[in-house]
Amino acid sequence: MPPEQILVSVLVAGGLTWFLRAAPFAFIGRVRHHPLVQHLSRQMPLGVLLILVVYLLQGVRWETGLATAAALAVTVGLHLWRRSVLLSIVGGTAIYLLLL
Repeated sequence: MPPEQILVSVLVAGGLTWFLRAAPFAFIGRVRHHPLVQHLSRQMPLGVLLILVVYLLQGVRWETGLATAAALAVTVGLHLWRRSVLLSIVGGTAIYLLLL
């Protein structure tokens, strides 16, 4: 492939990527107060985390099941206690690594 074609391809891909990332910010003002957008802004974070947890727990091996369960319990406990995402992630990860 000639260098000019590579350059054009990279520029087109970069322009499309920039547009697709910027487009939601251009339109959010029009729909910000729509009931559906309000509902999704409240419910999606919990839904995304639930899907992530279920997906990750599917791959748990029997050998690491206890460490996974303990790390999950510590993560949930820390988050309910302190409401700090960073503390929850670091604490759960540390327990998991210590128990492996």
